Amino acid sequence: MDLKLFGEVFVTLLVITDPPGMMPIFLALTGPLPARDRNRAAWQAVALALGVIVIFAVAGQTLLDYLHVDLPALQAAGGLLLVLVALELLTGKTDGPSSEATSNIALVPLGTPLLAGPGAIVATMLFVQQADGLGDYTAIAVAILAVMVAVWIVLRFSGGIVKILRPGGIEVLTRIAGLLLAAIAVQLIADAVFAFVTHYVNMT
Repeated sequence: MDLKLFGEVFVTLLVITDPPGMMPIFLALTGPLPARDRNRAAWQAVALALGVIVIFAVAGQTLLDYLHVDLPALQAAGGLLLVLVALELLTGKTDGPSSEATSNIALVPLGTPLLAGPGAIVATMLFVQQADGLGDYTAIAVAILAVMVAVWIVLRFSGGIVKILRPGGIEVLTRIAGLLLAAIAVQLIADAVFAFVTHYVNMT
């Protein structure tokens, strides 16, 4: 297993899912529920997010082939999406949960789109596109599972974590996550531009 790739996937998805930033939303949605129902909502949300990300990771190549989309285009689009998410984290203007009632808040909006949103989906598809061999695929799969476990732990024990970090600590961590995500987004866009330039230079 490629440990370097594992680290890249783990950090990228962990920053995108932003567990510290998810805690206030999770507690706001599940606050009235008993502790048992709150814990069930945590694992249901993570399970759905994992399923969505895995589906896109497996079917991503087929979807790209069908749409005739090259990797550089996907990289640029993914970078732009991540820039938007990073700006929301940095400015604190993330969209709150919808006021419309749903049958299960663990599935919508917690599982998707808050956890398995466009940023996580695109990032996962990019890593799968760039993977080469069983070792890379194993690293990506293990990293996705590790991120989902980390998110579940944060949501499962969010009540105690919020008491320790306080709102100020959560806000600081969210801003740091936004800065890291912005850097990742810029790198994706730069790689896409380089790939486009290289492609056209080779054609000429």
